[in-house]
Amino acid sequence: MAGILQDRVAIVTGSGRGIGRGIAVEYAREGAKVVVASRSQGSIDGTLAEIAALGGTAIGVTCDVGRHDDVLRTVARTVERFGGIDILVNNAQSFGTPEAPEGSCGTTPLEDYRDAEWDFTLLTGPTASFRFMKAAFPYLKASGQGRVINFGSSNGQRGAAGTVAYNAAKEAIRALTRTAANEWGRYGITCNVINPGIETDAYRDYMQKHPELQSDATPRNPMRRMGDAYADGGRVAVFLAGPDASYLTGMTFMVNGGGFMYP
Repeated sequence: MAGILQDRVAIVTGSGRGIGRGIAVEYAREGAKVVVASRSQGSIDGTLAEIAALGGTAIGVTCDVGRHDDVLRTVARTVERFGGIDILVNNAQSFGTPEAPEGSCGTTPLEDYRDAEWDFTLLTGPTASFRFMKAAFPYLKASGQGRVINFGSSNGQRGAAGTVAYNAAKEAIRALTRTAANEWGRYGITCNVINPGIETDAYRDYMQKHPELQSDATPRNPMRRMGDAYADGGRVAVFLAGPDASYLTGMTFMVNGGGFMYP
């Protein structure tokens, strides 16, 4: 039986690892043709191997979302290979600076935050999402059932201390998504946000840097666990990309086991 995303074309950024990989694999499981976009060829190859093991269809494109040329090249390569774009998932987000990228955001007081780190976080977050959305728009419109899924964070909603650039970037992405939902709904394009509470490499990185938070994280979650990149993050992304979510747009979906419940 065909999957619910059969033959639909999806770009998933940051899909070499973590929740991006979970989404790419689950999309392929549902029959989508997936473009695995990530900075590292090695991580791309890992995701492609998982998809191949399922009998899925995918190509890899090395893409630094902070480089506009890479964004345009990824979209062009997708259209060249698969003929269009139905689903765009803007998952990638970098930290640190271009010269010294980090695997996760640190904790630095606002008054000490470096301009270069602020600039890089916003460049690879809302600016990259905007550029991908703009470049993909003609193809999402032609699809008639385009889907955009962006990534926010409850850090931004609650103004978490020490992560000012990340907070600002993720709230900007939510505003970008709502604007696109308002403007593009007439073309059948839905635009939504996932705010995840998923155990990823970046999350583990962060916890290693802040061991004092480790013992407190899981007990505070009503489900007493962190989410799984495939079973939780990937499957919600499948739902949002599929036909049953065609009337949902401009929304933020809290995929965090109840870890943050405020609007």
